[in-house]
Amino acid sequence: MVTCDFCGSTEPGEQPPVSWTSATEQGRLKLFCARCSREYLRSMEAKLDSDHW
Repeated sequence: MVTCDFCGSTEPGEQPPVSWTSATEQGRLKLFCARCSREYLRSMEAKLDSDHW
């Protein structure tokens, strides 16, 4: 199961759906669901860590 590191939503399986995004923050891989990816796209593009969203 994969979990969104921002909102906690989950998807079955070991790989996230293609609509999810990923980022490496402080050396740790973070996954974000499609909803969070759309909502925070500008912050992601600005490369802000998710702590700043």
